[in-house]
Amino acid sequence: MAKSTAPFSRFEWMIAWRYLRARRAEGGVSVMTWISLVGITLAVAALIITLAVRTGFREEFVDTILGANAHVTVYSQARVDAAGNLDRTISDYDDWAERIRAVPGVTRAAPLVKGQVMANNGTANTGVEIYGIRPADLATIPRVASPDAALGRLADFPNGIAIGSGVARELGVHLGDKVKIISPNGVKTAFGTTPRVNAYEVSYIFTAGRWDIDTTRIYLPFDEAQRFFNKEGRADEIEVMVEEPEEVGKLLADLVAAAGPDASTWTWKDSAGAFLRALEMEDNVMFVILSVLVLIASMNIISGLVMLVKNKGRDIGILRTMGLTEGSVLRVFFLVGASTGLVGTAMGVVLGVLFAIYIDPIFALVDALSGGGVWDPSVRGIYRLPAKVELADVASAVALSLGLSFGITLLPARRAARMNPVEALRYE
Repeated sequence: MAKSTAPFSRFEWMIAWRYLRARRAEGGVSVMTWISLVGITLAVAALIITLAVRTGFREEFVDTILGANAHVTVYSQARVDAAGNLDRTISDYDDWAERIRAVPGVTRAAPLVKGQVMANNGTANTGVEIYGIRPADLATIPRVASPDAALGRLADFPNGIAIGSGVARELGVHLGDKVKIISPNGVKTAFGTTPRVNAYEVSYIFTAGRWDIDTTRIYLPFDEAQRFFNKEGRADEIEVMVEEPEEVGKLLADLVAAAGPDASTWTWKDSAGAFLRALEMEDNVMFVILSVLVLIASMNIISGLVMLVKNKGRDIGILRTMGLTEGSVLRVFFLVGASTGLVGTAMGVVLGVLFAIYIDPIFALVDALSGGGVWDPSVRGIYRLPAKVELADVASAVALSLGLSFGITLLPARRAARMNPVEALRYE
C-alpha cells in the first residue's frame, strides 16, 4: 500500500515545475494554458480598472455635489401673501440660521436669495441661476473658495459678481468685464411688468469641477440680490452643510426642530439619490459581467490541463507504480493549473493598477487618437474620467480570480489522480 506523504511536499513542487517548463514537444504546457494565462491577466485587469473607475467616479461626483451645494436646504412652507400669491421666503432668516448652526453636526448655515435670470454680454446670452450670498459665507464653499482653477480674488467679490468658468466662456467675458443680469420679474407699471436689468463687474471666475455648476451659476452679494429680486428683508432658503453628509438623514429632525414648525428640508440625496442608485446598480451589473469573463478565462485552464494529463499518462502510470498516491498526483496537477491562475492574477493586478494610476495620460492619448470628444462633461457632469484604486476592490478581484482558477483546476487534477496505472501503461 502506498505511503501517504505530507501535502505539497518538495517533490510535488519539483514535478509540477518540470511540467510547467517542459517544451510542447515533450508534452509540457500547451498553447491553451498560455491562452488562459493571458485571458486571466486581461480579465482581472479589466475588473480592477472597472472597480477603480467606479470608485473614482462616484467619489468625484459626490465630492463636486457636496463641495459646491448645500448638504441640506431648509426652506419655509408655502403660504399665501396679501396679494394672493404663494410665498416661501423667510423673513427672520438670521434667526433661522443661528438656531440651525447650533445643531450638533452642522458646520455652516447661510441664508440665500435665488433666482433664474438671463445673463448678457453684447450679443451673447445664456440662462443662469443667481445665488445671493454673503461674502463670508461664499468663502466657506470648498469648490468655490478653493476650486480646480480660478481667476481673480475671492476678496473682490463684494465689489462685483463671481461666475462659473462655463458662464464666462458662453458670454466671452473676462475679469473686469460687465455682465448684464436681466430678470423678467421687474417693476410693475400701468403698461405691464418691465424687465429688471442691472450690470455687474466680473470680479472672480471659478471652476468648481461640475459642468452644470460652472455653466449656470453666478454668485451675487446678498444685499444686492435682495434688491434685484425685490426681496428686501427676506431670503429664499438656508443653505446648510454638515460634518457627515452621508449620514445627513439623522439630522433632519433636529434641523426642523431648530428652524421651527414652518420649516421643510431637502437633502443632497433627494436631488442626486436616483442617479447614485442607478450608478450602484450599473456597478453591480458590470461586476457580474466581468466576473463571467474571469470565469471564461479560467475555464481555459481545464483545456490545458486535460491535454497535459493526456500527454503525461505514461508518467502518471510510472509514478503511481513507484508508490505515488492519488493525493500526490492530484496536488501535482493542481499546482500546475493553480500556478497559471496565480501568475495570471498577479499580472492582471499589476496591469490593472498601473492602468488606473495612469488613466489620465492613457485617456488623453485615446481622446487624441479618436479626434477628441470622447468624454462629454455636459453628459457626465464632471470633466475627466477619474479612477481610485481601493485595497478592498483589488482584494475582491484577486479572491474571485483565484477562487475560480483553483476550483476549476481541481476537475482535471482529480481525473489525473484517478487514472488507473495499468491502463496508463498498457500501450506503452
